[in-house]
Amino acid sequence: MSDTVEQGASTVRWGILSTAKIGTEKVIPAMQQGPLSEITAIASRDADRARAAADLLGIPTSYGSYEELLADPEVDAIYNPLPNHLHVPWSIHAANAGKHVLCEKPISLNANEVGHLIRARDTNKVLIEEAFMPRHHPQWKRVRTLLQEGAVGEIRAVQAAFSYHNINPSDVRNQSDIGGGGLYDIGSYCIALTRFVFDQTPLRVTTTMDVDSSFGVDRLSSAILDFGEGRHSTLICGTQMARHQGFVIVGTKNWIRINCPFAMPDDWKATIDIGKNTFPGASIAKSEIFPESDQYPLQSQNFAAKIRNEEKEDYPLEDALENMKVIDALFRAAQTAKWEPVT
Repeated sequence: MSDTVEQGASTVRWGILSTAKIGTEKVIPAMQQGPLSEITAIASRDADRARAAADLLGIPTSYGSYEELLADPEVDAIYNPLPNHLHVPWSIHAANAGKHVLCEKPISLNANEVGHLIRARDTNKVLIEEAFMPRHHPQWKRVRTLLQEGAVGEIRAVQAAFSYHNINPSDVRNQSDIGGGGLYDIGSYCIALTRFVFDQTPLRVTTTMDVDSSFGVDRLSSAILDFGEGRHSTLICGTQMARHQGFVIVGTKNWIRINCPFAMPDDWKATIDIGKNTFPGASIAKSEIFPESDQYPLQSQNFAAKIRNEEKEDYPLEDALENMKVIDALFRAAQTAKWEPVT
């Protein structure tokens, strides 16, 4: 059983589960920037690869197996960037070893699996959270404030889009047997932030989905999410299209556009546009520009602060469960070509 690190105590000591690219290129360097986190160990099933990553990133300890890392008493928390089908089993192993877990999205392959994580969390009294880094960026905190202040009136519709081009057959995102596909990889962002805006889970969903005949994974999904009372969201996620991302919130009085809502370039100054409610509806009344801000260290520091009892848990596994319920319903809708309830 893990003891929560007390407020004012030393940094949270992290172990990294695998040498996955997102970890070594994005998340680990970001964690190393923050005052609350210390990367103490990294593991791979290949000891040489683990040692090379440790040397490159200045991590003191490397292990040639995941089990060795989880047994390390000098590790408080685990970052899990393994392929999607390994998120749940290794997060449970980490929890059973008394470690807190920040796990990459999607946290599971279906909603039922999240229930296993919740039981592991509660049994071992640890924190387990899904890593959706955009939610920690200042622009999204500002969007929530604007909505609460009535900047758009009543929210009626959201448009979310995220796409990139990847036809590499060896990429894990193009492998159907380990949880590949666009809905898991980037559609999950669109869903999570649409739920963030409406502050609820949709009641029902429908979608049309194009599956790559060679890879067997979804490469384009176009969906409608019905939040009830005449409120809808449309989303597009594609993995064999031009790079694009966008997010627009339309209300009864005005609109807000988040220009770079999901994946933020390192040197990018995030901008949100607030509409000018005049014909033809494309005029901007005001743009708010945010200083350069890397959302990866914000995410890890937020999680570390929760471990230290300095922040409340704002995105528990119950939130991840709601996201997976929507993904499950969209996969059902792709098969039935009907509206499917989110249950």
